Amino acid sequence: MDGRKWDIIIKPKTGWFDINLQEIWRYRDLIGMFIKRDFVTLYKQTILGPLWYIIQPLFTTIVFTIIFNKVAQIPTDKIPPFLFYMSGTVMWSYFAACINRTSNTFTANASIFGKVYFPRLTMPIAGVIMNLLQFAIQFLLFIGFMLYFMMQGAPLLPRLWILALPALLLQMALLGLGVGIVISSLTTKYRDLRFALGMITQLWMYATPIVYPLSLVPEWLKPWYLLNPMVSIIENFRYAFLGTGTVAWSYIGTSWAITLLLLALGVLLFNRIERTFMDTV
Repeated sequence: MDGRKWDIIIKPKTGWFDINLQEIWRYRDLIGMFIKRDFVTLYKQTILGPLWYIIQPLFTTIVFTIIFNKVAQIPTDKIPPFLFYMSGTVMWSYFAACINRTSNTFTANASIFGKVYFPRLTMPIAGVIMNLLQFAIQFLLFIGFMLYFMMQGAPLLPRLWILALPALLLQMALLGLGVGIVISSLTTKYRDLRFALGMITQLWMYATPIVYPLSLVPEWLKPWYLLNPMVSIIENFRYAFLGTGTVAWSYIGTSWAITLLLLALGVLLFNRIERTFMDTV
């Protein structure tokens, strides 16, 4: 022994709960590099670039307005249909983007993971943070339309609950991260999940009050329906900015409990799979 001390010691993970959160914080600069890389790679060869963040919610909202309001005549709790659907679309788009970006962490980055060491969780965390740019652009679009409808005399009543927006974003990020890394971990062995992900996300959206208000859900179904953590998030957002929706601490508590449970499950499973995934990817 020569008495030298090492700054960093890399050891193999030995158990399910061998998670070093401090190490992830030390690699925060790497997270920033991943965010920059993902953004440049995503739009480098596109003509419209970030304008797709505006086109997608606008097109989706128009389609929802025509199909679900004009054709199906589903009520929107006296809120202008266009604004009602856009509020749900903006929030859901961020959540779905987080799932889609984190769900292929292992399969899409196997070549990098096999060459150099760094905390693997930094990759999905960077994806979740990068998607905040998408949300910011779409949120500003939503605010613009909200102000327009208010000037037109629409019965909109923004509330102080607006201050809870950062908490709603944090919860969506944690939920998207948790669900995404669960799927990413499972797809190392079960590749069929990659093909089923789109269908799962679509069905989840229709199990969330995006195109219909919570008031249309039968009372006998609500206890089970509220196990979907996105229900409370969407309702809180609409209540904060549009003045409609149901806000209850029991809904919020249930939503956060399930979010944290899914996040813990995802981190534990991710931590377990990353030790052996190179043998199966």
